[in-house]
Amino acid sequence: MENQNRLPVFIYTYSCHEDEKDLCQLEMRAFFGVDSNTNVLKSSKKVDPSRSPFMKQRIEIMYEGESLQAILDQVKEINLNDSTFKVTSLNNNDLDASKRLGHEQRRQIERDIGLQIEGEPDFKQPDNHFGILVFNEYWYFGKYVKSEPVWLHHVKKPRSYSTALSTRVARAVANIAVPDPTGVRAIDPCCGIGTVLVEALSMNINIVGRDINPLVAIGSRENIAHFGLDGDVTLGPISDVTTDYDVAIIDMPYNLFTHITPDEQLAILQHARRFAKKVVIITIETIDQMLAEAGFKMMDRCVAKKGSFSRQVLVCM
Repeated sequence: MENQNRLPVFIYTYSCHEDEKDLCQLEMRAFFGVDSNTNVLKSSKKVDPSRSPFMKQRIEIMYEGESLQAILDQVKEINLNDSTFKVTSLNNNDLDASKRLGHEQRRQIERDIGLQIEGEPDFKQPDNHFGILVFNEYWYFGKYVKSEPVWLHHVKKPRSYSTALSTRVARAVANIAVPDPTGVRAIDPCCGIGTVLVEALSMNINIVGRDINPLVAIGSRENIAHFGLDGDVTLGPISDVTTDYDVAIIDMPYNLFTHITPDEQLAILQHARRFAKKVVIITIETIDQMLAEAGFKMMDRCVAKKGSFSRQVLVCM
């Protein structure tokens, strides 16, 4: 049945390493208010799949049914006139209880559906791209969008630190902090080399950066400009921030290259509490007691791992 006179419904497919699952689910909760133990999520919320380092594809459901034949019967309604189209089967991997379909089976399904659509097939640059998915023995068909790994283009920066966040983690953190950029003002007041800034700015998040280290601030500006982005990075301590923001993202300095005491860490949190309604904190240490002392309430959290190294991502209000 087609989704007529109803809010649109979307299906997203996901893929992540086991070490990233916790971070992936926190990002899901930020976007959709729920997460999924599977690699498929169904929601009425529309998110560009290229925002997430974990989303692979999205279908906006047009038709659904208990069998492929039910889909074939419904897609006969599609008349594209002179427009071109392509159909892609999403079952190229296991999706929860739905097993991967073989290459020939997927191509046959795509051909069978294509024969029912009034339009001209184009496998390279179609005007309309449709997707077909069987999930938990139920079939879905609709408008298809494939994720583009934008974050991958940001891996090679002119300036980098070995301890900086990976672009994947930085992109997920930016999404967790600002799932919907509309009307949101954000700041990264300890921005370092600008890894989070680059990811956030590439998603049109209104964010500014700041750092106390002049060389680091210069490097951050250079990285932002390298990718053709426009972002403001100022020099100075977090204590000098006087503007109010909706959200702050803070990758807490730690004693590898930055010598910082617990009192200085607490001061960073107390200043963030002063000018931001919401704070997303990345830390290698457990700082729950320090957060409480600074006046924060923990709303959500996860652990992002990379081998034996792990960081906590904390969402606080």
